[in-house]
Amino acid sequence: MIKRRLGDSELEIMPLVLGGNVFGWTADEAATFRILDAFVEAGGNLIDTADVYSRWVTGNKGGESESLLGKWLRQSGKRDRVLLATKVGSDMGPYGKGLSKVHIMRSVEDSLKRLQTNVIDLYQSHRDDPNTPIEETLETYGLLIKQGKIRAIGASNFSAARLRASLEISANKGYPAYQSLQPRYNLYDRSDFETDLAPLCREKSLSVITYSSLASGFLTGKYRTKSDLSKSIRGQGMGLYLNDRGLQILAELDLVAKEYRSTPAAVALAWIMTRPGITAPIASATSVEQLKDLMAATQLTLERSAIEKLEETSASR
Repeated sequence: MIKRRLGDSELEIMPLVLGGNVFGWTADEAATFRILDAFVEAGGNLIDTADVYSRWVTGNKGGESESLLGKWLRQSGKRDRVLLATKVGSDMGPYGKGLSKVHIMRSVEDSLKRLQTNVIDLYQSHRDDPNTPIEETLETYGLLIKQGKIRAIGASNFSAARLRASLEISANKGYPAYQSLQPRYNLYDRSDFETDLAPLCREKSLSVITYSSLASGFLTGKYRTKSDLSKSIRGQGMGLYLNDRGLQILAELDLVAKEYRSTPAAVALAWIMTRPGITAPIASATSVEQLKDLMAATQLTLERSAIEKLEETSASR
């Protein structure tokens, strides 16, 4: 796999990022460790998580994913083989939220302890914080970079207007700049990113690492009828995609997958990898078998005809 540079940073990543949102949720410790080992052995190098993962699970308080990842790093001794990306800013309940200096400084120390590392390679603003001046956030990141606690910064879930404003402030005041954007993007969810954010990222040379790259699992083909929604915990949210457009996309994925002797999941990820300005999709797995399916996308080269069929079928209407 050929590595791709993350913005103007020194970080170089493989074209598929492993999502850590399932660690401590639908993947227990043993499964998490097997998945991480298999990912690294297959050539993957960037693992994406967040301090808030997986606070939504009953009995969890956030930090579970980072803690499992940190334990694996310590036991495996593979810190030098991976890049760590985590996020700050989401609601951590009694521990606060947002992008203020106070919250970021406290949160980064908590993440470093859970990850059992001295530095976070990519520290991301999980979501915009309109209540904190952009200058305060960026200045804080600059301090952390000088302290050697983070190497580069990224943004997630930002509007084009707020992302542009942040980049302009960085340029004008000498603060560190966001090197990447993490937006929701997949064959079904296209318009929000493609309309305003994609042109901005190309203009500013920002890398894009997409989340929900398989539409929470819908594009694997696992959910095709209402009765399928009970197959897993995540199936409860598939009603958003289970409509005429969603089923048409699945049908086209089936055709392309058959043509390439592949799977819908691998084809859906390979399509994202062909998109202009996309550095890598993020995808998560709950087993080594699922991971192999995802990693197959990095070896799948779609011809122009297949790409155009997928684009036409999935075009927003």
